[in-house]
Amino acid sequence: MPLLAAAAFFSAAALRVCDSLLPRFAAEFQRSAGESGRLIVAFAVAYGLMQLLSGPLADRFGKQRLMTLALAGSGAASAAAALAGSFDALLAWRALWGMAAAGVVPLAMAWIGDAVAYEARQATLARLLLGTLSGMVVGQLLGGLCAETALGWRGAFAVLSVGYWMVAALLWREPSRAPAAAAPAAIGAPSAGPGGLGAVLAQPWARIVLVAVFLEGVFLLGALSYLPTYLHAREGLGLAAASAVSALYAVGGLAYAVCARRMVAALGEIRMAAAGGVLMATAWAGLWLLPHWSAAAPLAVLLGFGTYLYHNTLQTHATQMAPQARGSAVSLFSFALFTGQSLGAAAFGRLVDLQVYAALLLLPAAALAATGIGFALSLRRRAARIVAG
Repeated sequence: MPLLAAAAFFSAAALRVCDSLLPRFAAEFQRSAGESGRLIVAFAVAYGLMQLLSGPLADRFGKQRLMTLALAGSGAASAAAALAGSFDALLAWRALWGMAAAGVVPLAMAWIGDAVAYEARQATLARLLLGTLSGMVVGQLLGGLCAETALGWRGAFAVLSVGYWMVAALLWREPSRAPAAAAPAAIGAPSAGPGGLGAVLAQPWARIVLVAVFLEGVFLLGALSYLPTYLHAREGLGLAAASAVSALYAVGGLAYAVCARRMVAALGEIRMAAAGGVLMATAWAGLWLLPHWSAAAPLAVLLGFGTYLYHNTLQTHATQMAPQARGSAVSLFSFALFTGQSLGAAAFGRLVDLQVYAALLLLPAAALAATGIGFALSLRRRAARIVAG
């Protein structure tokens, strides 16, 4: 488990590192913040599309092997991105980086799905979440700090490259550090039986989960990419300070991960999904009504806590959508999330360029409240059908 969490750490850091660097990219390459946001979109689109291949390959050839190759490829792509001489070259390397990174977190989730009984899976996924969220915090802070120093974005990418290669080497040499299973031979091994993307999409419940996570990608991750830019433009914060405040989103997620077992026992999945949607909406609306920039800090924590009340419930269902094709199922889940993020980042980037900040914050507030409550109602209907036989 520690190595899976470390792999998730660097993958998540890569996802968020560009958020705080957007103004630096804009100044260096003479682009607008919205145009610079294409670096986020390119990573997310490539990441999402590659899911359609990485999951089925992992089911066929084994999750450990694919994860190791993905980590090594991410290290190579991030190193090449650090040496890019133009915006277009950087955009291309960022896309290749996203393709490589596609085989890290989703396959770690599928690996846990192979190893852990459903009843304990949400708490175990929360431990993986500690690595993911720590990476989000460090990635955003790394981007903010490098944005205001001589290291710049090249230094940030180089640091991540070294981290990827270290984890890849450790995972290759010591695969036994992966989670122990009830059936050890199944861990990271090829899946048996009929599977593939078709087996996932054939399940009505899987389609509901995929739509829910797609909407989360559009309205949460798409808008979240511009939170440091918003705080920098509206509140006058420096890039390091704006990224530090935005990184508190992940601190809220870490708070959830620490108490996940108790939250699952106390609330159950239905109330967790609904409460998550309401808390996310409250935080986004609060960010628009800021009386002072300092109020953004607790709101960012609240946003992260609400997000993972909701998202970890989705993740748990993703690992069970098609057990015979778990790699494909979790990868399709990530595909939906990052396709949503790419569309959201592109759309919200236009709003940022037009300085329409009300829509940047209030559209996610309304949409995420509706999505969280809607998914909770779907869970309730599903539970009623199961009880009815």
